[in-house]
Amino acid sequence: MIGGGFGNILKIPELKKRVLYTLALLAVYRIGVHVPTPGIDTVALASFFARAQGTLLGLFDMFSGGALERLSVFALGIMPYISASIILQLLTVVIPHLERLSKEGEQGRKKITQYTRYGTVVLSVIQGFGISVGLESMSSPAGAPVVIDPGWGFRLMTVLTLTAGTAFIMWLGEQITEKGIGNGISLIIFAGIVARMPTAIGNTFRLVSTGEMGIFPVLVLLVLMIAVVGFIIFVEQGQRRIPVQYAKRVVGRRMYGGQSTHLPLKINTSGVIPPIFASSIIMFPATVASFINIPWMQSVAEAMRPGNVFYELLFVGFIFFFCYFYTAVTFNPVDVADNMKKHGGYIPGIRPGRRTADYIDRVLTRITLGGAIYVSAVCVLPSILISKFNVPFYFGGTALLIVVGVAIDTVAQIESHMLTRHYEGFLRKGGGRLKGRH
Repeated sequence: MIGGGFGNILKIPELKKRVLYTLALLAVYRIGVHVPTPGIDTVALASFFARAQGTLLGLFDMFSGGALERLSVFALGIMPYISASIILQLLTVVIPHLERLSKEGEQGRKKITQYTRYGTVVLSVIQGFGISVGLESMSSPAGAPVVIDPGWGFRLMTVLTLTAGTAFIMWLGEQITEKGIGNGISLIIFAGIVARMPTAIGNTFRLVSTGEMGIFPVLVLLVLMIAVVGFIIFVEQGQRRIPVQYAKRVVGRRMYGGQSTHLPLKINTSGVIPPIFASSIIMFPATVASFINIPWMQSVAEAMRPGNVFYELLFVGFIFFFCYFYTAVTFNPVDVADNMKKHGGYIPGIRPGRRTADYIDRVLTRITLGGAIYVSAVCVLPSILISKFNVPFYFGGTALLIVVGVAIDTVAQIESHMLTRHYEGFLRKGGGRLKGRH
């Protein structure tokens, strides 16, 4: 990438500073993943997690970048923050005070962000306490206890450590979004998934060399991953372009307008948000249940295992819900129609105003259905195949969608920074621009 058009990042001081700042904070996050929580026998914990690959704990560990497996200070990852964000967005629809805040611009957004932080701390305390209690009943296959000195001292220390770790990750994500490049929260999840890939690939080759896994299944999974990545890139670039015509206007002695353009509606307007939100909603209660050694709670944890029919149906249901919900939150057809009307724009064959808003809403509803089906297929089908092949790591369609989606969005932001500084000529020479981005 450096040798191509994006090598000119280093020639733009502000963009270079943003990229280096982002990489530095991601490096801090990865260092924190290796800082252990006090009072844990790391060898016994690693032996326990060796049996958790392909389970919900394995999925949670993937989102935390391996922090849960080590029970590091970042073991809870960014999921409590995402869960708090979901709760606040849902409450905005039903609580008038939050709805008013959401419409007050920058000040209202800051207030909602503050509430989200408080919610993150509360959820982290609850989840941290559940994990600390569950750890006291865990042991390695050889019978060695995971917790060296169980009791309320260990529980309080674990809750404080994990809550502080999540609060620090939340701060890192906000700093990346504000002063770096890309969405900080998404990039933290992206870094966690990518960082585990070398280990996962090494484990796969080890199983192939020992004969525990055949070469043919590995080749099938490799081809499947490449096909899914290609499909994700193709669909993520897909748009439904609604033609828009602007009427001619005479201002003084000059005539303005009269041009034709289009309103681009992405097939997947919500991006990687639905699978992240869906995973967060499912993992919060299921992870706590898996740590509590009560028969009916263990049954709940087993039912929520990836590859299980109940888990996959619930996952797809949440994906559909968040595809529509997030699209409704971020895209308002009424506002778009009003802005078009103010500037003399109209859709050929559709009356301006309410009729235009209804038409845009109808088109958006249809393509969101296609986007939800696409996200569900990408997230669920590879995961089912991987569970059938007994792959020794959890790197299904959800991870692929997040990695590719976040990479596309980050590259698009870098590209926009370069274009605003008149570097389009460099991009064309280097072939750095993404196809389809105009």
